[in-house]
Amino acid sequence: MSVAGLKKQFYKASQLVSEKVGGAEGTKLDDDFKEMEKKVDVTSKAVTEVLVRTIEYLQPNPASRAKLTMLNTVSKIRGQVKNPGYPQSEGLLGECMIRHGKELGGESNFGDALLDAGESMKRLAEVKDSLDIEVKQNFIDPLQNLCDKDLKEIQHHLKKLEGRRLDFDYKKKRQGKIPDEELRQALEKFEESKEVAETSMHNLLETDIEQVSQLSALVDAQLDYHRQAVQILDELADKLKRRVREASSRPRREPKPKPREPFDLGEPEQSNGGFPCTTAPRTTASSSFRSSDKPIRTPSRSMPPLDQPSCKALYDFEPENDGELGFREGDLITLTNQIDENWYEGMLHGQSGFFPLSYVEVLVPLPQ
Repeated sequence: MSVAGLKKQFYKASQLVSEKVGGAEGTKLDDDFKEMEKKVDVTSKAVTEVLVRTIEYLQPNPASRAKLTMLNTVSKIRGQVKNPGYPQSEGLLGECMIRHGKELGGESNFGDALLDAGESMKRLAEVKDSLDIEVKQNFIDPLQNLCDKDLKEIQHHLKKLEGRRLDFDYKKKRQGKIPDEELRQALEKFEESKEVAETSMHNLLETDIEQVSQLSALVDAQLDYHRQAVQILDELADKLKRRVREASSRPRREPKPKPREPFDLGEPEQSNGGFPCTTAPRTTASSSFRSSDKPIRTPSRSMPPLDQPSCKALYDFEPENDGELGFREGDLITLTNQIDENWYEGMLHGQSGFFPLSYVEVLVPLPQ
């Protein structure tokens, strides 16, 4: 820095100290200039915060927002990049739905519905990509350019004006001790900087219709996005309602479980030192106490105690399908499971199967 430059820096620093500490009066700028400077300062703060909030609106995820800041040039938006460079949440949801829909298969109503919803979510992600690109190109980038160029230039002019004012006030205070020509030059430079700063602020405030136009572009992009989103969701809603109607009109398929395989425990071990136990022959109904021509039904050895879930047969039930349990009126059946509101699963004489609820009377219900 030259000697003249060092002297000027010293003058400005001395004048600033005298004003801040000593209470010296500096040259006052007119009220119109101060009002204009105040409006420019408010405009600068508004543009800066709106930019930040708009980017947060486009992408609430801070990690994804960092990727958005990488796309700072209009050239990338207009030609080189087809999407904003980060996955949309709608797209991630759609991929999840499609993956599980395929796993469930075409015979699943829920699987088909997931495929429909997943495709619609992916379409929503594409529409959201278009919104991000439109907003960045027609709203964010112009405002960012305003910050980086016009507002930055105004701040530069105001800073330069303040420096020349301090230089002029210092020399004016020392009038008679410095050459008049030097004082005159300081005044001319101060007035020149004031005029340049005033003109730049005036141009900014008088052309704010450009910012209104950019705000209109933001709203247009939002409207276009929401129109397309509503159309996509309307189509999806119609598809899902149609699937509900079709599924409701189909006859319900009753379960036809396979009969359980009998579990063979094998021969019981002998507990009397190896000598087999002989069992007494059973007395059949045909060989004992026949008091009438009707056969006497003997109680089943598998009759369940009434302290466990059980029911009593009201009518004879002949099984018609594999897995069904047949019984006679009066039989006591152990309840093992309730299939639905019309069918039970139970055991009788060591056999397991299914039977209709309307044929029995529940004595001890299944635990809830």
